[in-house]
Parts: sequence; structure tokens; C-alpha cells
Amino acid sequence: MKKTTFLFLIITSLVIGYFIGADSGFFSSKSSSPAYTYNIKVPPSLTGEGSAFSDIVKVISPVVANISTTKTVTNDSSEPFSDFFNSPLRDFFDSPDRPHKWKEQSLGSGVVVSSDGYIITNYHVVEKADEIKVKLFDQQHYSGKIVGSDPKTDIAVIKIAAVNLPAIKWGNSDELEVGEFVLAFGNPYSLGHTVTMGIVSAIGRADVGIADYEDFIQTDAAINPGNSGGPLVNIKGELIGINTAIFSRTGGYQGIGFAVPSNMTKSVMTQLISEGKVTRGWLGVTIQNLTPELSKEFGLKKSAGALVTDIFNGSPAEKADVKRGDIIQEINGKTIKNVESLRNIVSQSKVGSKIKIKVLRDKKTLNLEVEISEFPQDIAMTLPDDSDEEPPEEDNTLAGMGVMDLTREIAKQLGLSRNEKGVVIVKVDPYSPAEDSGLKKGDVIQEVNKKKIKSLDDFNKIVHNIKKRDTALLFINRNGNKFYITLKLYS
Repeated sequence: MKKTTFLFLIITSLVIGYFIGADSGFFSSKSSSPAYTYNIKVPPSLTGEGSAFSDIVKVISPVVANISTTKTVTNDSSEPFSDFFNSPLRDFFDSPDRPHKWKEQSLGSGVVVSSDGYIITNYHVVEKADEIKVKLFDQQHYSGKIVGSDPKTDIAVIKIAAVNLPAIKWGNSDELEVGEFVLAFGNPYSLGHTVTMGIVSAIGRADVGIADYEDFIQTDAAINPGNSGGPLVNIKGELIGINTAIFSRTGGYQGIGFAVPSNMTKSVMTQLISEGKVTRGWLGVTIQNLTPELSKEFGLKKSAGALVTDIFNGSPAEKADVKRGDIIQEINGKTIKNVESLRNIVSQSKVGSKIKIKVLRDKKTLNLEVEISEFPQDIAMTLPDDSDEEPPEEDNTLAGMGVMDLTREIAKQLGLSRNEKGVVIVKVDPYSPAEDSGLKKGDVIQEVNKKKIKSLDDFNKIVHNIKKRDTALLFINRNGNKFYITLKLYS
């Protein structure tokens, strides 16, 4: 009886303890709610196993080429310190048998883009090369010949005597988005076929200072010396860029690499193979980027587009009635973000083709059609003749600057046409609004608030009507370069 009572008490205690524990959460049979929830959908292709990248590497490796070049370097008398090294004193520091010519070797990468032996690389990889050697993934060696090169985009095409080669599939770099996975292939530090992974950090990078036409893909995939000319591919195994340069303070990888987009590369390659040169389209305008201050003056909410600062006489733009002060916002329905995007689109337009451009003029949208012509080799601005009248010189100080009439003599000293009109800045006060706006001595003011300035009288009359603390829009001619500047006239 006692045993039965004791057993009953134990069971009863366990049951009561269970329910008490359940209420307090210690023995809950239900799982606790998560601290957070998510509702994003992960693409099914990202399984987390990483096998997809291995598959891409297996497919792409055979199309990657290691390129080594040899070129003759001459002890050029124009080089710095050449006079010293060619003088008798050099015997104290160098061998008297120091050669005036020697061989220099360099390494780079390339990518096979055609089964009959065409390979894309960088211009700087094969520049001035006397001999080009190409080694493919199967360890076969070939001699390479330059088909054509384009320094303005840093792209070159070489050819090897081979057939039935594996060739890469072209991707559409215009569809590339920031955050996409990319793989960079190449020959870093002559280590042979190497691949690194990263993401697209940015697109449309310009003003890098590498080439004349820049629209770089920025990536954090490790790119080092020797990677130049190698392919940058997406997770579909498509070519979306040519690795070109790195941003580095040490000469090695620091997380910023640049690649020429595949669409620009393909356009250059096609012309080099078919014509042996690159023909670029020309609109015939000089342009500048918009600042927030300029955007406000032109009635824009965002600093997007390219501001036209001058028109070449007889150019396609002049024939299409493009005006100075127009803001080009679209070409063939494609948004123009800045000067670089406009230059790249126009340069890649076929000569003789007609493009539709949307411009903003006096806060009104206009649609114009322009027939693209070939970029002239020697551009010279032809200016219309103006009156030969020379008003007397005067001096005026306003907003921290002194100005006077632009005479023919002064225009000649500034390297300008004798027919240019305006007022020339003769002094800029330190710490003044004029200095803050970027104005410099020798700048010629040719417009104020879109009104032409032919003399100091014109300048004074227009400025006199501007209210205090207003901002004026000035059109400046600086050594033949024309652009807009905003200036607060009174502090």
C-alpha cells in the first residue's frame, strides 16, 4: 500500500511539474517563435554547395590564354637623366659597355573569342611588342600576331595559327547589375591559369585615367599584375568584361579592379578585324557634367545629363539645331547620366546612322534627330566673324574679381581667336566667391545668365539687374575650353 501511494505521489508530481514547466517555457513541446522573420526568395541555383563555380571554371579555363611579349627598349636621349647617363660621368655609376638597346619581357592574359584563333587582350599588354607568345590551357604554344589595336579603349586583337579552338560566349554587359557574382581569369604574377571570385562593385566607372573612352566595370574579384587582358565572366560563363587595371597604392590587389565592358570590347574587336581600325561616331559638341548648382540654374531636380557648352560649325549637332545650353538627356531612349555615357554612346554609333536625342532647352523638352558623322582626326573650331569694334578698356571689381574688355591683343595672348568677345578676368581675390567658384585670372566671361557679353558695358548692365545674394550662370572660355560656372555675385 505504501509503495502504491509513494508511486502515485511521484507520478502526480511529474505531471504537475510538466504543466508548470510548460507555462514557464522550460519543457514546452512547441518551438519558440524566431526572433525575426524573412520573406525574400533565394534563387534555386544558389544551393550553397559551390559546385556551380567549379563547373564555370572547367568550361572557361580552356579559352584563357597566357601571353608573354618581348620588345626592344632603346636608351632614348629624350628620357629623364639620359644626358647624365650618356655623359663621361656615367662611367662612375655604370659599365662603359651599358647597351643602348635591350630586350624587355612582360606578361599578360587573353581570351579566345573565335575558334579560328582570334584572341582579345589589352593594348598595353602587346604595345610595341617585337614577339608575342601565347600559351593555352592545354600547354600548346603559339606565335601571336597583332590584328589591330585601339589605345583609346586599351583593347587589342591578336591571331594565332590554330583551328577548332574552344571560344567563349559573349554576354551582354548592358544587363550587368551591381552585386552580381563574377569570376576573373588570368595569369597573375606569371602563376599560370588562375581564377578569383567577387562581385560587381559598380558599373559605368569613368574618369579613372586609364583610357580615353572609359565605361569600366568595377569588381572586387582579385586582379593583380598579369591579369590584364583576361576575361571577366558572369555565373552563366559568359564574357562580360576584359580585366584591364587595378587601383592600388602598393602595386598589388586592394579590392578594386576595372574591366572593359564586353559590349564596348565586341564593337572595337569587330571593327579591328573587318577594317583594321576603329571608326567612331561624332556629334560635334563640347559638353560638361552638371553640378547641383548648374542643375538648379537650368531648372533640373537631378544632376543628370550632359550640358552642351559649344557647337562645332558644320557639325551634325549644328545641322540638327542643337544649341549651346541644351541638356542632352536621352539618346535613342537610353538615359544619359553624364558626359562619359554620352561620349561612349555616340562614339559607338555607326557613321551615317540617325539617332534620336532628347534635350532640355529653357525648361522645355525637345526631340531632335541627328545624323552621326565620323570623328574627325583634326578638330578645329571655326568661329563666325564678329564686329571689329574695340570698346575702350575699363576695370570693374565685383564678387571678388576684376574684369576688363577682351581686346584682340589680349585674345592673342590667351591663345584665343581674335574674334572672340567678352570680358577677361584680370584678378581674382583670395577667399572670394569668385575664387570659391573656380574662376581664374585669364578666364573670359562670354555669357551671364545666358545673355551674350560683347563688352564691359554689357557685363555691367546685366550684373546690375541681378539681385543681391542671387547666383549667376557664367559661360567661360578658358584657353579655348568652354564651360559653365555658377557664381554668387554678392556675399
